[in-house]
Amino acid sequence: MLIDIHCHLTGDDYDSVGGVQEAVQRALREGVGLLVCSGYDIPSSVQAKALAEAFDEVYFCAGFHPSELKKYQDGDFETLKALFRHEKCVAVGEIGFDFHFENNPSRETQREFFLKQLNLADEAGLPVVIHSRDAAQETLEFLREHRALLKKGGLMHCYSYSPEMLPLFAELGLSFSFGGPSTFKNAKKVCDSVALTPVERILTETDCPYLTPAPYRGVFPNEPKNVRLVAERLAQLRNQDLEEFKKQVEANAKRLFFKVK
Repeated sequence: MLIDIHCHLTGDDYDSVGGVQEAVQRALREGVGLLVCSGYDIPSSVQAKALAEAFDEVYFCAGFHPSELKKYQDGDFETLKALFRHEKCVAVGEIGFDFHFENNPSRETQREFFLKQLNLADEAGLPVVIHSRDAAQETLEFLREHRALLKKGGLMHCYSYSPEMLPLFAELGLSFSFGGPSTFKNAKKVCDSVALTPVERILTETDCPYLTPAPYRGVFPNEPKNVRLVAERLAQLRNQDLEEFKKQVEANAKRLFFKVK
């Protein structure tokens, strides 16, 4: 099957294409057999849970994206803990660092919440989905410092750092997912990283509604069905047969999020 290990299916981004339910149905018809809808704050995490309850093929993760920390309210972590107990919650995320925009929460605040959510993941016995933008060295050092909280593993989603850094993150037991940027002509770092990723650690994603892959780059919204284009490109970059690559990705996803050996 095709797998979209990281997508965003909440909010109104899909209204122009018939709504979220139709987008999921199109993905299923395209052969996508597993979707993980990622939360980025409390409302999106709750909506992701509802979508997972509506479709057998959809699972979810819950957490606070670093850019959304200003929305945090007292009691939100208790809400997250309840979500983590849901049978279809497979990870804590997306969480991490985002130093791209000047108006993002301070680095100190991001560190505080990243650590709190790593602790929540450890307590819940769940892996983590890590967002890291313009924070490569800081993310690596932080995760090394708190490696004991990564016992259930984690995913560097939409990996975009250098191929030289990838083995350093891999030493922490992390997996790596790649999406639309792997199909872009100017994405040499990403393509080189794809080729170097250990076979048991590579996964496919869309990060929809963003990062629509070529040849539809720039079209909004991106949809889970487009993970097929990502899988084809990753298999090409790795000189692998597409069907064998899809089987490997399925096994990797089940090992990370469903603990199937």
